[in-house]
Amino acid sequence: FHSPACQRLYGWLVDYPAEIVPLMDILLGRELETLRDTLKLQQEERLADAEAQGDEQEMESAAGVLELLPDVLPRVQVRPFHLRSLSHMRELDPNSIDTLLSIRGMVVRTSPVIPDLKVAFFQCSICGQTEQVTIDRGRIAEPTQCPTCHVRHGYSLIHNRCYFSDKQMVRVQETPDEVPAGETPASIVIFAYDDLVDAVRPGDRVEVTGVFRAQARRVNPKITKVKSIYKTYVDAIHFRKVIAHGSSASETRTASNATKDDGDKTGEKEGRGMRVDEVTHGSRFPPERVAELEELSKKPDVYDRLVKALAPSIWELDDVKKGVLCMLFGGNSRKVKKGTEARRKNRERARQEMLDADVENSDTDMEEEDDDDDGETKLNKRGDINILLVGDPGTSKSQLLGYVHKLSPRGVYTSGKGSSAVGLTASVVRDPETRELVMESGALVLSDLGICCIDEFDKMSGTTRAILHEAMEQQTVSIAKAGIIATLNARTSILASANPVESRYNPSLSVVENIQLPPTLLSRFDLIYLILDAPNVDNDRMLGQHLVGLYYETPNVVEPPLDHGLLRDYIAYARENIHPELSDLASRELISAYIEMRRGGSHGNGGRGRTISATPRQLESLIRLSESLARMRFSRVVTRTDVREAVRLMKVATQAAATDPRTGRIDMDMITTGRSTLERELEENLGASLKELLIERRGNRMSVSEIRRTMEELLNTQIQQEDLTEVLRMFEADGLVQYSERSQTVFVRAGVVG
Repeated sequence: FHSPACQRLYGWLVDYPAEIVPLMDILLGRELETLRDTLKLQQEERLADAEAQGDEQEMESAAGVLELLPDVLPRVQVRPFHLRSLSHMRELDPNSIDTLLSIRGMVVRTSPVIPDLKVAFFQCSICGQTEQVTIDRGRIAEPTQCPTCHVRHGYSLIHNRCYFSDKQMVRVQETPDEVPAGETPASIVIFAYDDLVDAVRPGDRVEVTGVFRAQARRVNPKITKVKSIYKTYVDAIHFRKVIAHGSSASETRTASNATKDDGDKTGEKEGRGMRVDEVTHGSRFPPERVAELEELSKKPDVYDRLVKALAPSIWELDDVKKGVLCMLFGGNSRKVKKGTEARRKNRERARQEMLDADVENSDTDMEEEDDDDDGETKLNKRGDINILLVGDPGTSKSQLLGYVHKLSPRGVYTSGKGSSAVGLTASVVRDPETRELVMESGALVLSDLGICCIDEFDKMSGTTRAILHEAMEQQTVSIAKAGIIATLNARTSILASANPVESRYNPSLSVVENIQLPPTLLSRFDLIYLILDAPNVDNDRMLGQHLVGLYYETPNVVEPPLDHGLLRDYIAYARENIHPELSDLASRELISAYIEMRRGGSHGNGGRGRTISATPRQLESLIRLSESLARMRFSRVVTRTDVREAVRLMKVATQAAATDPRTGRIDMDMITTGRSTLERELEENLGASLKELLIERRGNRMSVSEIRRTMEELLNTQIQQEDLTEVLRMFEADGLVQYSERSQTVFVRAGVVG
């Protein structure tokens, strides 16, 4: 590359790509033809020698090679990438027009496939003379006079005899870490052709290599007059996916006006910026990297190493980090057939009978029928883990969210107050180019197969939170707007953080009362961590030393056992290649652990067993956690140790959040319904006793304070005003009483019966 000839070729390629790239395609095609002809000549000589010697095996081998050689070679295209300099969207100016450049960003929208005219077919409407015209620089030179009948402007375009190619519009936007402070993200339009169509999808971080072009804007599509302002776009030659590191992308490559020396210096920093090794096609990890990852997975302390490598600047919170690690690795997403075993056996028997009868095309018909049946009768079981962090301010919840967002290849970070319902799902906007209504993906769709981090979850509006119900369980987003009806994939894990209503967590209240989230949404989280700021002299001293050490000239941070790049590759390799299955021992351990968790609610409850300490959702969460723990060891089988660790994580997280502050027992009803079993029993007793009192006072008017005082004497317990008001409103809805909220009185109707 450092030879003068290579430098000269590189300069020509960057400055004149429209001329050099087609020449390289032609030369490569000629070289392939030369190689084919040479090989064909060698095989013909080999065949002649074999015939002369009478060697039949050699003759068959040479003839087989000759048959494989094609007469017409496939089209070969040169796709240069990994240029010396990386251009930024905000720095593109008129000097960049018609040059080869590379830009990075995140794909936010892709259009449907557009037919792009390549060769136009014209026919004379008088004599039928035909002529084909190839498109040149985006324009078609329409023939003006027919050479046969000499009629001017008599040609018409025959659409169904023209040649078209695939074309797609891709909009690429700056990544959040590249946007300057106080500015909105810049975006640019990319046009992809032929093989590059559908090579990327919304949410991918890509590096695009292409030719920067400018095109005149017409005042009106029917008028040839153009504006003085041109629109710019990039004709893509190559796409390649990249994965973000902790630092910004600007550190990895030089700017477009940087010198060679600066480029050599920044080349040393590529390990800390964005990886440029993730190519769209081909193997993702080289064999050396795979061997390193396999060796790491065989170490006995790999679990502890991964925990220490995750957010090393955050002190302690080991159990929280273990839960976040489980979310990063994830469980297995699987499809379960709804058809019974008997139905499948009947279909097999019918297929065998038709095969024995030698019915023509029966096998194909049955396979198509089965495929359709299976497609309709499969249930999707999600493998993504959702985590909610609830706690006091200043407990590094947002820091953990930011770290996970940078670690995930398809991570989106958003805040609860600054997010709307369409911002999370998808919005329907009018395309400025075609003036048609198009759909732009939101945060949940962009983070498909990734992680969506939502900060300030408690401050999200109720309309926005309602969107998450479908996305967290069914992992889809359904929209019906402006004539567009679609169901989009949102196979994402959600990591959310929330602050209590009173700023600090109140241990005497339940989780639902502390953060005021709907129980239906809260129950969809696999792990709910309570991060409380409890004063402790020893812990406070160690935390203070850790925080102060971060501000030293040389930060006093313990070196993590794994660097950022190795941890990211380890997680990506495990998610792609490791799909553990439950062993018999692990299955029995899961069932026994679930039964034990269910039995825990009946202890100390007089044998009634009405307190629910675990639900089937917790069992599914245990399965996902166990599979993710097996993935951390690159194990193909889930063991009993993985199940026990998953149960421990469940107990320190969700069951701690589900503990009833009044009784100290675990009650999953507090998360699934928002009310504990004890509260429901108190309400039932209060309703029954109050009804007896109202039967005695039918036809009379009573004050609420008098009713409350009487009920406290009867039940010998203190009654909250809110509980009494709720029961009275329920009786009013049933037509038993007439409740006046202003005067705080109750009129008992005469028709009250027991």
